[in-house]
Amino acid sequence: MKSIPSVIQSPLYDQPPSTISIREAQPTDAGHIGTLYLQLVNNPAVTVLPERLAELQEDANTALFVAEEDGCVQATALVSLCADAMFGRQPFAVVENVVVDAQCRNRGIGTRLFAHIEAFCLAQDCSKIMLMSSLHRQDAHRFFEHSGFIGSTKRGFVKYRSAFRRSGPRASAPD
Repeated sequence: MKSIPSVIQSPLYDQPPSTISIREAQPTDAGHIGTLYLQLVNNPAVTVLPERLAELQEDANTALFVAEEDGCVQATALVSLCADAMFGRQPFAVVENVVVDAQCRNRGIGTRLFAHIEAFCLAQDCSKIMLMSSLHRQDAHRFFEHSGFIGSTKRGFVKYRSAFRRSGPRASAPD
């Protein structure tokens, strides 16, 4: 079972209490998360299923976090722990589908969400946290760099499902 710290040690917690809280997503959050994802990508195929969120809760290598402010889900991020052989038994983490509601940005919600993610990854003994971001999301890139991520040390590549080679009897020979 994954260990999710209930208290995060960060400079933010020296400030007055806030109404922002970070927790693992529940199946009842599906609609809110779907709405946030549509701010991230303009894709009518986005479908967040409550039963999938329940499955993710049981997955020891995945955590889908939400940030709430005054009881309303305002942000989300998915953290996947990846087994690795490079540093003993240390996994590394990949953060994906990060979005803070456009109306709620620049209020510390993303900062608290990332502090929670970092504490979670530290508790899991991760060697690093990686994320990718669409090229056009310049404000997000500045936020990630302000959060300690380095955007100039590696280069990410993506191959979407629509570009996967077809397999089966009619598949063409590999290049």
